[in-house]
Amino acid sequence: MEFTHEVEKMVCINKGPRTNGPAPIPQEGKWVQAKEVKDISALSHGVGWCAPQQGACKLTLNVKAGIIEEALIETLGCTGMTHSAAMASEILPGKTILEALNTDLVCDAINTAMREIFLQLVYGRSQTAFSENGLPVGAGLEDLGKGLCSVTGTMYGTNSKGARYLEAAEGYITKLGLDEDNEIIGYEFIKMGVMMELIRKGTSADEALKKCTGTYGRYKDAVKYIDPRDE
Repeated sequence: MEFTHEVEKMVCINKGPRTNGPAPIPQEGKWVQAKEVKDISALSHGVGWCAPQQGACKLTLNVKAGIIEEALIETLGCTGMTHSAAMASEILPGKTILEALNTDLVCDAINTAMREIFLQLVYGRSQTAFSENGLPVGAGLEDLGKGLCSVTGTMYGTNSKGARYLEAAEGYITKLGLDEDNEIIGYEFIKMGVMMELIRKGTSADEALKKCTGTYGRYKDAVKYIDPRDE
């Protein structure tokens, strides 16, 4: 280490609070003075976007002793992101959070999500900050809910023709129910994840479709029903 002449001629003064260390952060039900990467354990989420804002990524990581043990990558928008997410799902587990921060995760939106989640983790702003022992590996997958299908909201509207609900938390929307004023009062939906799970286990497609079709709002009181994709 080199010093400038000005520093070399300075009188040495002892530092008083040498051993105070960093401020403790809440982690998995404990207050931790995080000094190294291995001191970080948490589960949290980060959202990122690419420079042209063509798409976004929600990244969920479950970190134990600085190592990423579980990663869930959900993408929206740009179709190429799905393949980038596939690569990221192989790249992330097993890396330290510092390695992951400095690894090219293929897509800029996923890289940005990694940056945002890193900040949450190291500042003690995780979802498991006050949960004793955190959450087990596998908890991230539960974010997808029944049928392991990501929740995507897709709504469209024009000034001249009004709104079209296409997909909501309940599922893929097949029909909109309108009242006498042509206002939306409910909709019919299909739980796609659950339906595919039933089909995979041997239920016929027709039976699975029937079991996974439901309605929301005052759908049954509608005076008119339309297909939001064709009408």
